[in-house]
Amino acid sequence: MDQLWHKHAIYQIYPRSFCDSNGDGVGDIPGIISKLDYLKDLGVKIIWLSPVYKSPLFDMGYDVADYYAIHEELGTMEDFDRLLAEAKKRDLRIVMDLVVNHTSSAHPWFQAALRGEAPYHDYYVFKKGKKKGVPPNNWTSMFTGPAWEYVPALDEWYLHLYDAAQPDLNWHNPEVLREVENILRFYLDKGVYGFRCDVINQIYKDSYADGKGHAPSGRGIEHYLMTEGNHRILRKLYEDVFSHYPEHVVIGETFNVDIPNGLRFLKENELDMFFTFEHMGVDRRLSGALAKKFKPEALREVLYRYQKEIPWNANYFENHDQHRSVNRFGSLKMHDESAKALAAILLTLKGTPFIYQGQELGMLDAPKKDPATSTDCATLAVYKLTRKMHLPKRFAYRICNRLDRDACRAPMAWDADEKQGFTTAEKAWLPFADDDGTHNVKTEENNANSVLNFYKTLLKLRQNRLELTEGSFDELPSNGSLFAYRRVVDTKAILVLVNLSPKAITLPPYLRHVDGQLLLESNAGSDPARLDGFGVRLLDVGA
Repeated sequence: MDQLWHKHAIYQIYPRSFCDSNGDGVGDIPGIISKLDYLKDLGVKIIWLSPVYKSPLFDMGYDVADYYAIHEELGTMEDFDRLLAEAKKRDLRIVMDLVVNHTSSAHPWFQAALRGEAPYHDYYVFKKGKKKGVPPNNWTSMFTGPAWEYVPALDEWYLHLYDAAQPDLNWHNPEVLREVENILRFYLDKGVYGFRCDVINQIYKDSYADGKGHAPSGRGIEHYLMTEGNHRILRKLYEDVFSHYPEHVVIGETFNVDIPNGLRFLKENELDMFFTFEHMGVDRRLSGALAKKFKPEALREVLYRYQKEIPWNANYFENHDQHRSVNRFGSLKMHDESAKALAAILLTLKGTPFIYQGQELGMLDAPKKDPATSTDCATLAVYKLTRKMHLPKRFAYRICNRLDRDACRAPMAWDADEKQGFTTAEKAWLPFADDDGTHNVKTEENNANSVLNFYKTLLKLRQNRLELTEGSFDELPSNGSLFAYRRVVDTKAILVLVNLSPKAITLPPYLRHVDGQLLLESNAGSDPARLDGFGVRLLDVGA
């Protein structure tokens, strides 16, 4: 399996919320080191760290002020080097977050650019306005509002596809490419295994013409989403850097990716895998602001389509930007059953499964709150917009709480005490998740039927069966809430049956009495002709 390293499960850590080692209420790198044995025992092989770079934390690290320094609340570069060494001792590898569509406005490059200094002024996208007081075009930020900020001293506007505190880099400038390549080499030479590349399919702007329509966010996206220049830059990064490191992985966060571009990312040595977004919209409308009733068949249709069209992909149900999957796709009345059913799908689909910290416990979102108290800049921007539009307060709160990324960034639950074993501080940096005290590491480790132990069993099975890493994906006829498929290698096959609803279902006749060895079942001894609510059944059936 060593040559297939990137096909192992990847565990995402949001460092501020994982483990606090020094009692300041904020998770840190020494805290991560203290939990490496837990991750090895869980059965993951790769750890992806959300940004640990120096940052003013306007967007919680996705606004980098120094790519060569660690944020002081998280530790030091020496701590980071120790993390790499300790991970290596346990046969674990580290993937970093790479944020290069933009920097922080506090980055020295941008501060020099604001003074008009060469060469840094050309590191960013500065343009003259159409006329006095009017931006260069009508683009809107992904966080709502204009995508341009005026600089009186220069009589120019700079582009920010996200917040004004996150100015876009100018990828038309070869010096920007050179700087990013140096950053990559710096960390790869330290022993980092690879990078998860933030909004990497938006970095190259083909044109600065006006955008179509009147979207309050993302207007103009047709001029920068998955452009030809974007593909060219990614190939150049591979040729100049990644091709010289025999063991590496490059993972793309590719907003609104389609299948033709996804295939190009893989086939042309641009990415090893990429995150799709379509399945994250099956219970959402209007860019996530409004809810839509979740139907398992909608999720199945999207997942199966990508399984059949994409040779290898990054599979996930939650992360630092997406609310917890049990809250979205499961049932709080059948909490553990929901979490196990989602785990079974995630860990048996073709592709690399990504587990977000606490997902293996069935962690839930943090409680809803006043959006004005959020640490999430995107939520604050939307809340400001709802106030400007004079929307009813209750409706505004509902929209903002549905979007608020604080909900999924709640601290990791290590035990059942008041501070969940995360910190000794009087107060953690964010409120803890909703829970009854049973979904934490200490409690679940001692419960053979827990979500945590179900994940461990599935991960071990996945590591020991080539069908689940190398096998083809064979869709089987399904309807309603049933997920039915086979993973096949040569003469070996594993049949996966999952009911993603609270009601028991009668299996189609061809599945009621399959001749095969039972590998895993979430409800032992259940009727072979039926599948319990949020039930799971895996069988060794041969090809």
